[in-house]
Amino acid sequence: MTRFVLVGGGVASAATAAGLREAGFDGEIVLVSDESHLPYERPPLSKEFLTGTFAHTDFRVNQESWYADNAIELELGTRATDLDPVARRVSLSEGRSLTYDALVLATGVRARTLPGFDGERVHFLRTIADAERLGQRLAPGRHLAILGAGFIGCEVAAVAVARGLRVTVFDPGPVPLGRALGAEIGGAMGGIHTERGVEIRTGEVVSAMIETASGVQLRTSSGELFECDDLLVGIGSIPNSEIAAQAGIDVDGGILTDEYGRTSVPHVHAIGDVASRFHPVHGRRLRVEHHEVAMRHGANTARNLLGASEPFAEEHFFWSHQYEHNLQSVGHFAGGGTRVIRGSIEERSFSVFSLENGRIRSVVALDRPLDVLHTRKLLAVPHEVTAEQLADKGFPLKSLLPRKAGARRSEART
Repeated sequence: MTRFVLVGGGVASAATAAGLREAGFDGEIVLVSDESHLPYERPPLSKEFLTGTFAHTDFRVNQESWYADNAIELELGTRATDLDPVARRVSLSEGRSLTYDALVLATGVRARTLPGFDGERVHFLRTIADAERLGQRLAPGRHLAILGAGFIGCEVAAVAVARGLRVTVFDPGPVPLGRALGAEIGGAMGGIHTERGVEIRTGEVVSAMIETASGVQLRTSSGELFECDDLLVGIGSIPNSEIAAQAGIDVDGGILTDEYGRTSVPHVHAIGDVASRFHPVHGRRLRVEHHEVAMRHGANTARNLLGASEPFAEEHFFWSHQYEHNLQSVGHFAGGGTRVIRGSIEERSFSVFSLENGRIRSVVALDRPLDVLHTRKLLAVPHEVTAEQLADKGFPLKSLLPRKAGARRSEART
């Protein structure tokens, strides 16, 4: 009987398993995860889980009965330690091994650490265990320092200040979220956090730390000795690509794949956060760490495992919510082109488009979901628009979408 082995406990593996069964695959599916939890979504870890709105069972991809009903064999709390692509065998931490007809590596990423930054009061956020440990420290009146004003840092800051903590965020960049969202959106979000009571210290590096009996002391680039109760380090991630590298699979800032998710070794695919996948629209490899991309990678790979030759050409989409504000982005801005602002920066309701040769390439939006909705459709079809039209918030973006043939005939008759 054909056996597919999926390594990883996130949405990418779960989506692959679901896609295989939905397509009628009746062979064996084994899902291996080094966490003891059923596959779960990670975005709530820095938001709803820390607020207490969700229990960890609320953001499982599927409930336990689903795996039994669909004959998905779960190997939880088990780490894949070694891969032999010639024998098509993956070794497990408990000494057993599994042979496979196809292997899908969805090993994700881990939090980037800093030498010397560790201890009982130092936190990272990637797993349920990390979030449980951090959540126990988010008590009113305590002081939380955060290294890194990316998504993890800003989302946790929003939760912590709402729970009555004093929060200070350090980042070497000029604005929060600047690398991901640009100066305009980042600047607006920095202002929102400041108004809510978060102390944002951009352009400042924390060079060292000491954990004391009563808290944490941080040494900043300006020479200041800064004291807090706890420290969250949110400075990015590292792809879990070691098992692939050990097996001779091409790795460079992630596991390299073609547009079909295939690695350099036959019968081995890589998907989700760990995969640096060739994107046929952009003509280069992209590694994207976002929930929806991982989920869609899984669905696409399931079809390809069953004989399709379907390239993954979708534009990546992500979102974040902080306080009552919603951030969304679609597309990939690769530099060049023209940046066009639509809406009001002062009112904190605006979008930043990248426009190249009359075509929208991406958009990042603060509280303008319709701009993202229409752009998501436009990126998949031919269109032409000017910077002046884009900047005019009264100009209907949906008018750029191709009209249906029936609508054209109806208009011709009137």
